[in-house]
Amino acid sequence: MRQFDVIVVGGGHAGCEAATASARRGARVALITMDVDQIGAMSCNPAIGGVGKGHLVRELDVFDGLMARAADAAAIHHRMLNRSKGSAVHGPRIQADRKRFRHATQQMVASQADLFLVPGAVDALLIEGGEVTGVALADGAHIRAKAVILATGTFLGAKLHCGLEQTAGGRSGEAAAIPLAAQLRELALPMGRLKTGTPPRLDGRTIDWAKLERQPSDVDPWTMSPLSSGRALPQVECALTRTNARTHDIIRAGLSDSPVFSGAMEGFGPRYCPSVEDKVVRFGDRDGHQIFLEPEGLADHLVYPNGISTSLPAAVQHDMVRSIEGLESANIVRPGYAVEYDYLDPRSLTPALALRAIPGLYCAGQINGTTGYEEAGAQGLIAGLNAAAHACGLAPVLLDRADSYIGVMIDDLTLQGVTEPYRMLTARAEYRLRLRADNAVSRLGAIAMACDGVSLARRRAIEARLAQIGRAGEAIARRERGISLGERIRQGEDVQSELSASLGDDFASDVIVEAIDDARYAPYLARQHAEVQRLRADANTSLAHIASYRAIGGLSNEMVERLEAARPSDLAAATRIRGITPAALAAILVAAQRRAA
Repeated sequence: MRQFDVIVVGGGHAGCEAATASARRGARVALITMDVDQIGAMSCNPAIGGVGKGHLVRELDVFDGLMARAADAAAIHHRMLNRSKGSAVHGPRIQADRKRFRHATQQMVASQADLFLVPGAVDALLIEGGEVTGVALADGAHIRAKAVILATGTFLGAKLHCGLEQTAGGRSGEAAAIPLAAQLRELALPMGRLKTGTPPRLDGRTIDWAKLERQPSDVDPWTMSPLSSGRALPQVECALTRTNARTHDIIRAGLSDSPVFSGAMEGFGPRYCPSVEDKVVRFGDRDGHQIFLEPEGLADHLVYPNGISTSLPAAVQHDMVRSIEGLESANIVRPGYAVEYDYLDPRSLTPALALRAIPGLYCAGQINGTTGYEEAGAQGLIAGLNAAAHACGLAPVLLDRADSYIGVMIDDLTLQGVTEPYRMLTARAEYRLRLRADNAVSRLGAIAMACDGVSLARRRAIEARLAQIGRAGEAIARRERGISLGERIRQGEDVQSELSASLGDDFASDVIVEAIDDARYAPYLARQHAEVQRLRADANTSLAHIASYRAIGGLSNEMVERLEAARPSDLAAATRIRGITPAALAAILVAAQRRAA
C-alpha cells in the first residue's frame, strides 16, 4: 500500500494544476488518471483564454500554474478580444496546437518534484471515521493520503450522445467513472446532472478557404505568461463563416432525433455556449450564427468549427455542415456529440474547495458545475494549494472577489451554486475595473509568494515587476509645474513616450501601459468602492418603483429573467436571488433611487 500526502483523481486541466500546486507547496502527490497519454489534453476547443477566461489564466500563472506557459509553447494564433473597449475587459486568447499544448503540459507535470503519476481508474474513496483516507483502484489496489482532490471532469457517471445513440464515456473513446459516481450518490451528497457538447471536426483540406473571411493573428507580441520569452511557433489564420436559412431548416428537421429535444438527456447545458440546435430554437428570428474555423495544429489537417456544437445524428451533421458557405464539400472526420455527467452542488464546498461533509476531500473543475479549461485550471490551483495545506499543516490560501477573478468564481460557486455550467464573464465581477488581465501580478504577486508555492524564477519575476510598477506609479504621481502625469492621463493626454523616457530603457513596455491604466481608472475605482459601501447600508431600499428590470443597464439576460420572476420587494430580497452579483445590485440600487426621487 502506497502513502502520499495528496491524491489527485483526474489528469485534465484541473487535475494537472491541482497536483503541481500541491507538490510546489511541499506535498508528496499522486496523480491518478486512466490514460497518462491524455494528461493535459484539450477535450473540446483548441484555445485558451478569452474575455474573463484570459483573466483567469493570467491569475493562475502568477501562482506558477501550467496553463499560460503551455499556451505560449503551443500558440499558433493570438487575438486580444475586446480591443475596442477599455483595458479592463480586454481578453487575451490564443489558438493552440493541440499536440504541442498537451506535450508542454506533460513535460511540466513530469518535471515537478514530488509528483508521481499512477495509471488506473479510481472506483471508490476510502473513508474512515467520516474522513477521507485514500482511494481504491479498479484493480483492487489501495492508495492512502491525508487529502484527496476529485478533478473528474466530464467523466463522472458520464454518457455520450450522438443522435439517439448513447454510450458510456466521458470523452470520445474513453471510459466513464461509473463506480465512483455511484459511491458519491450513496454518500447522499448533493448531486445533479449537467451536459456539454462539442462540434464535428472537419478536414481542413476539404474547406474552400477562398470563400471565407480570414482572421489574422495579432501582430503585437504579447504572451500569456511573462516568463515566456516570446512566440515559439509560426502563426496561422482562422476564418469566419455563418449558418443560413437552409442550415436552420436542416437542423429543425432533425430535432426529433436530437437527444437535447427528445428528452434523452436530463442535464442542463451552458447558456453562454449553447448547441447549434439551441441557437436555432431559441433565436429563431436570426438569419445566421457566426462560426469560427480554427485549425487544430501546424501539422494537423483537422479544423474546429467553433459555434456549431451539436449532438444531432451524424447524417444530419453532414447535411448541416455542407449547407454552410465554404463548407459545401467539407468532410467530417469525427461527428460532434454531447456528454452528460454528474456534478456536485458547489454550495457544499468551503472557499478552499473542501467538501464540508467529508474532511480531507477537495473538488475542482467540472465536478463543481463549471465549464471550460480556464475555470477548471483555476479551481485546480486553489484545491491543490489547500489540500497541501490540510495534509502538511500549512496556512490555507483563500482569494477574495475584490482581488481576483478566481475569487469571484469561487465565491459565486460556493455561495450561489449553479443551474447550468458556470462560465467566467467579466460582468460577474463588481471590481472588474481593477481586475484587469494585465495587472494580475500586481494584484496577486505578494499572495503567491506568501504561500511558498512558486519557483525561485517566478519569485524573482514577481519582485522585479512589483518594483517597476511601484517606480512607475511614483513617477506618475509626481507633480511637475503644478500638475502630475496622472492628472494629464485622466485629461486624455498620451504620456506613454514621456513616461518611458523618464523611467529608462530597462522598463518593460507592458509595465508602463499597466501603470498608465492604473492612473486612468483611479477615480472610477474610488467611486466604485464607495458605491459598494453604500449598497451595504441601503439593503432596505424599496424596489416597488422598478417596472421592468430590462431597462436597467449592466444586467445579463439571466439576471433579468430571475429578477422578473422573483420581483423582490427590496434590495435585501434581491441579494438572495441566485446569480445576482454585487455589480448588478449596485445598478439596481441606483435605478431604484432614481425612480423613487
